[in-house]
Amino acid sequence: MKELFIRFVVGGTVVSFFAVLGDVLKPKSFAGLLGAAPSVALATLSLTVLKDGKAYAQTEARSMIVGAIAFFIYSLCVSRLLVRHNLPTLAVTASSILIWMAAAFGLWYAALR
Repeated sequence: MKELFIRFVVGGTVVSFFAVLGDVLKPKSFAGLLGAAPSVALATLSLTVLKDGKAYAQTEARSMIVGAIAFFIYSLCVSRLLVRHNLPTLAVTASSILIWMAAAFGLWYAALR
């Protein structure tokens, strides 16, 4: 029950902060993006620190950063293919998952192993 309360408080606070930040930025679609991912990550990391210690949370945080970079690479590739070449969305997103996995495993191998 204590974990749920902490997750609720931390998640709610961070979601509110990022929602305000997203509301200030243009375009307004940033509000949803900024409200979800950082709040979940910060709530998870705070619970990990309390439950498993700082060293384990540090490893988790580095893994989250590598995953975010890999997702950024995937997003760049997908947006470029969709905008420049006007290809079918489902085919581009599904096949580009391989790019995401290659980027994630490559970054993991280079930075975290």
